[in-house]
Amino acid sequence: MVSKMEALGMLELSSIAVAYQVQDTMLKAADVQLLVARTICSGKYIVMVGGDVAAIESSVREGKRVSREALIDELVIPNIDSRVFPAISGGVSLDEKDRDALGILEAFSVTSIIEGADAAVKAARVKLFRIHVAMAIGGKGFLMLTGAVDEVEAAIQAGAKEIAKRGLLVSKVVIPRPEERLYHETI
Repeated sequence: MVSKMEALGMLELSSIAVAYQVQDTMLKAADVQLLVARTICSGKYIVMVGGDVAAIESSVREGKRVSREALIDELVIPNIDSRVFPAISGGVSLDEKDRDALGILEAFSVTSIIEGADAAVKAARVKLFRIHVAMAIGGKGFLMLTGAVDEVEAAIQAGAKEIAKRGLLVSKVVIPRPEERLYHETI
């Protein structure tokens, strides 16, 4: 049983068949929790696991070992901010006080949007409420967060900087005082 969700690991693969073998290997290699394992746009597959740092590193290392030529990208974030996990699963609710500004980051890859989300929430007091990974958007990812305007601006800047390190930033937007219906249409 996974004791602590302090790290996140992920492999993005070009072969669905190989991905199942990779997923099996990752789960057998260490005590990790399977967070996401599914096909994504462009015929790719992602396997995302959470757990303690050593377990995640071992799981990802072993998954890479059997991934052959199917490995597209990889990610290990030790000491990931705990607010990232519920945003991936869609389990975040918003209060009226959270809605002063809306920030959105968009990236060309799933791994880069997860890295951007972690950097964003570590940089400012914001509420990360959605991370959308690759379904029906051509393999891209985006995140949405909210809070005070200056905090949202700081978070979006930090997340964009992290994504830009890989050359994968599509867009960044901060909307002060967004129309209330925008939140209902995006959740």
